[in-house]
Amino acid sequence: MAKDLDELLDEVESKFCRSDPLKPDRTEWATGRESVSHLSVSNQDQTRTNLRSTEKEDDLDSLINEIFEEPNLDKKSFKLKSKPSSNTSTKASIQGLTKSCGPVYLSGSSVPCGIGTNTSQRACDHLRCIACDFWVVSYSDYMWDTSCDYLFFRNNMPDFHKLKTKLVTKKGARAYACQCSWRTIEELTNLQTDHQLRWVCGKH
Repeated sequence: MAKDLDELLDEVESKFCRSDPLKPDRTEWATGRESVSHLSVSNQDQTRTNLRSTEKEDDLDSLINEIFEEPNLDKKSFKLKSKPSSNTSTKASIQGLTKSCGPVYLSGSSVPCGIGTNTSQRACDHLRCIACDFWVVSYSDYMWDTSCDYLFFRNNMPDFHKLKTKLVTKKGARAYACQCSWRTIEELTNLQTDHQLRWVCGKH
């Protein structure tokens, strides 16, 4: 009878007094909780680090954008005021430098130089040769010596100190020359009458 009672107590104790074998004991549960807590703290630290890194990158991008961003300046302060009077005078001076003779005249020293027209017969002093591409020089009250030739002008133009060796004083005359042609003129002459010369008005 006593033996049966002991077995019954053992059975009751095993069923109702022992902890559930499927549940972890307190030591294991505490260890697991500590591991989970440590993992959670590690994850939080990593997340904070990432957030701080992202914030730093955003701040850096904002700073770079501010540096390279064009300043918002008042555009009105940069507007240039027009000066019609100055522009008009500039245009007038440019137009004054683009006038050509018509017709083109050669002359002796008695005729003044300037822009030649049908009504104002003046000797052109801005002649250019389209054959040798040299400006034509002229010397008032001089004439070219008869010994002048093509090689002389070819080698010495436009050096006056070398050219003067062939210049002869003559009152009322004017000596013209480029690198390939030369003339001594005493009277008003229309350039178109001399078909050998390739001289044109270089504009005034």
